[in-house]
Amino acid sequence: MASSIGVMDGAYFVGRNEILSWINNRLHLNLSRIEEAASGAVQCQMMDMTFPGVVPMHKVNFDAKSEYDMIQNYKVLQEVFNKLKIEKHIEVSRLVKGRPLDNLEFLQWMKRYCDSVNGGIMNENYNPVERRCKGGKDRNNRSLKSAKSLPVNTMNNSGSGHTLSPNKTCGPKQSRSSGGAGAASSLAEIQALSKQVTDLKLSVDLLEKERDFYFSKLRDIEILCQTTELENEPMSVAVKKILYAADASESPLEEAQEYLNQTLHAVEEEPEPEPEPETETEA
Repeated sequence: MASSIGVMDGAYFVGRNEILSWINNRLHLNLSRIEEAASGAVQCQMMDMTFPGVVPMHKVNFDAKSEYDMIQNYKVLQEVFNKLKIEKHIEVSRLVKGRPLDNLEFLQWMKRYCDSVNGGIMNENYNPVERRCKGGKDRNNRSLKSAKSLPVNTMNNSGSGHTLSPNKTCGPKQSRSSGGAGAASSLAEIQALSKQVTDLKLSVDLLEKERDFYFSKLRDIEILCQTTELENEPMSVAVKKILYAADASESPLEEAQEYLNQTLHAVEEEPEPEPEPETETEA
């Protein structure tokens, strides 16, 4: 399947706003730029959602900032591709640079591939936040085991060991049920706001496409009216009056119609040329 997605496939015409909406809705994230997915963690979790249990999520670092950490995420992704026999070359050296076009192209391919597997249907049984948290717990558990094996002199002055910070993706656990309910409510509000932002961005993207479409049409009309054969024709002059009208508060249509009426009326009133008198030919 992966090898059949060519460079002219419709997948590569999907806009960035649609890609961001696809990521945020399925993984409960709030990405606003394509380059925020350059670490490879998003791609790993998309494969985890499409093929549950195939991706070792405890190896995926969602806090990766350095190129080294990002490369480790792409190594996990490449291992998953190899396991699933997906023939897709990952341009790791280009993706980790965070360049929008490179990352957009890879995410366009990713969306096309995942949709071809699940038909574009979201896996309702998949909990993306829980999967990220589970990976964080696995990492923290290994770190705790390592901390227990350290010598006593590694403890601080208060006599307690070094405290490990909780996984940033999961956030601190709530010890009270009311706190848990509050956190769930806050998460729901964040998700609702995130969806609103995504919808607004999608609307803006559609409006921009519509604007560009009609602008290109007007530009074609302008070029046609500027051709040498037509630029002085009454209809071309009338059209250019509309195109070049400076005051947007008033429609120039009436002015253009008046110009056409006057021009046509003048043509009708113009007297026909008298025929030239015939000259007598000498016999």
